[in-house]
Order: sequence, then structure tokens, then C-alpha cells
Amino acid sequence: MPKALPVIDATAPVCCAPVASGPMSDDDALQIAVRLKALADPVRVKIVSYLFGSSAGEEISGQLAAVLDLSESTVSHHLTQLRKAGLVVSDRRGMNMFHRVRPDALQALCVALDPNCCT
Repeated sequence: MPKALPVIDATAPVCCAPVASGPMSDDDALQIAVRLKALADPVRVKIVSYLFGSSAGEEISGQLAAVLDLSESTVSHHLTQLRKAGLVVSDRRGMNMFHRVRPDALQALCVALDPNCCT
């Protein structure tokens, strides 16, 4: 069984010096590693991709499950991991959960990996 992601405060995007700037602190390395681990699953990458491509900018869990041809519980598990890493935000409205990507968190992760990627 894979290790669970450590619990970190993922309410803000990654905010550390870029990897290329030299040795990182353990805390900064953990901040980046947790987010990369959350994205290190093809289903989660597909979820993020689908959410980015959504015309409304957000989707309901059931719609994601249907598009990805997965059970709602499987999609829910993956969304939980993406939320814990601060990459996705979810809101309950009535009986539905709406999910959307946090573009600022993904852009901050890109900048932490390569400071020249988003300029």
C-alpha cells in the first residue's frame, strides 16, 4: 500500500525558491514533493487536464466519473489527494460537489521547478 501524503498547509501555492537556485530546506522540498506526488498518477493528471478544459471551469464529481469511465468513489479519492495538495478546490452546492483547478498553485509549482518556464 502506498504511503499517504503528509499533511501540510496547502492553502497557499508553493512559495519557495526555485529548485535550480541551490540546495533547498527540508520544508521547501516537502512542499514541492507533496504536490508532485499528487500529480504522479495518470488519473489525477487527466482530472486536472479535464478541469482545465472544462467550458465552465468546474465540474461535478459524477460528470468527471462518467467522462473518465471510473466510479465516483475512485474519482472522489483522486480529488481528495489533489485537494490535500492544494491543486484543486471543491465546493458543495446542494447535493453536488463542484471541483475546479487552482491555476495559481500549478503555476507556482512550475516556477519552483523552473523559474523561466512562465515568463
